[in-house]
Amino acid sequence: MNFTKHYLQNIIREFQRYKSLGDRCFEQLNEPDIHWRLSDENNSIAIIVKHMVGNMLSRWTNFLTDDGEKPWRQRDNEFEAPYSAIAEMIKAWESGWECVFNALNTIDDTNFGEKVLIRDEKHTIPEALNRQLAHYAYHTGQIVWISKNVKGTEWKSLTIPKGKSEDYNRSMFGH
Repeated sequence: MNFTKHYLQNIIREFQRYKSLGDRCFEQLNEPDIHWRLSDENNSIAIIVKHMVGNMLSRWTNFLTDDGEKPWRQRDNEFEAPYSAIAEMIKAWESGWECVFNALNTIDDTNFGEKVLIRDEKHTIPEALNRQLAHYAYHTGQIVWISKNVKGTEWKSLTIPKGKSEDYNRSMFGH
């Protein structure tokens, strides 16, 4: 397998993994949960998702041909007036990720060496992909942290539960 194909398969899996973490958080949340904030200075899940979706739509629409910071994006507004309902938030989340995955599926050997712009700064395609993966991982981590704290003892772990590493290893490795 060539490097480009292997890299693209891996990066798509990583984007899918972070989307899945968010999805699995949302399954555990209700309306008040998405608006919880540690303080007035912090963002709620509804705000974080609104920002991520704004970023996704801007960065990935016409990914190979247009600057990733679209003139129609109103980034500052992403941190105001959060989604009011969880269904509205999830619908937006899905549309953002659809844009990401559609754009990723346009990258191949024929264009992998091209440069793309983000805020008028040239990036190789791997640089742009890594930049966005890191950005989404950062915010997904915030979503997980808030979700876990909001749910408290009702939280269902998304990874190996605390104190269960040996059980997990036994199931994976048979010892």
